[in-house]
Amino acid sequence: MTILLIIAVGYGITKAGIFSTKTRADLTNIVIYVVLPCNIFGAFHKGITPEMLKQCLIVLIIATGLQVLAFVLNKILYIKIPLERRVVLQYATITNNAAFLGLPVLGAVYGPMGVLYGSIMLIPMRVAMWTLGLSLYTKMDKKATFKVIATHPCIWAVILGLGYIYAPFELPAFLSTTIGLVGDCVTVLPLLIVGSILCGVKLKEVFDKDCFYFSFFRLAAIPALMYVVLWALHVDPLVTGVAVLSSAMPAATMTAILSEKYGHDAAFSSKTVFVSTALSMITLPIISEVLNRIAPV
Repeated sequence: MTILLIIAVGYGITKAGIFSTKTRADLTNIVIYVVLPCNIFGAFHKGITPEMLKQCLIVLIIATGLQVLAFVLNKILYIKIPLERRVVLQYATITNNAAFLGLPVLGAVYGPMGVLYGSIMLIPMRVAMWTLGLSLYTKMDKKATFKVIATHPCIWAVILGLGYIYAPFELPAFLSTTIGLVGDCVTVLPLLIVGSILCGVKLKEVFDKDCFYFSFFRLAAIPALMYVVLWALHVDPLVTGVAVLSSAMPAATMTAILSEKYGHDAAFSSKTVFVSTALSMITLPIISEVLNRIAPV
């Protein structure tokens, strides 16, 4: 209910004209380049044990496997859908909203370790987003793509966080406190952005069978498959919960942004983001509750 209310605030202030499109774009950059890196680094600062590092490696392997699964599904799920729409759905299957919506949810359900593991889950997705995902829309400039990945602040936050674990010093209290306070904004700011995005779509235009077809796989089938596989492998309940919830996130907002930029079906992209995000407000609490009952942490 807290998450829903914050999203409702984002919707309301956009509707009232307080939260403009430009403000949303600026705030998105602040979240990506400042808030998320601070939050990720702050999670490492809270004391990571060797066992946690082992779990981080397991999370990275699971996340890589999830991207392989997405690649396979893209070959079979959307064959009968027209090319303009198929590109949108394939991109939305490769990547989801695990950063903006996922990390706040994981933080609310599992605390700092949920955010840490969720950040690790994002690494293979970021790589796939700017390689395989971008190639769906346009021919890639490999040098530029590598630069985007190599300089991404969230990836560097993980690298620096891992290095800090073994550093022979501690950050001054004022600096670690500042990083923590900025990182704590990861719960509120992305949810306000999600609410603002939902405000920009006309409800009467969202009832599209292809959007609901995609949402079924993105929000239900893939997470269910993830849980069955991880349960069969006896993976740690916390890692399982983070992986399943991360895989249950709706289409990423970049889906619509890239469609607009490269001349694909931007209207359909916006509807896909809207429908999957709106439905996730129902499915995510259900999945969280089910995980809490069958795989309590």
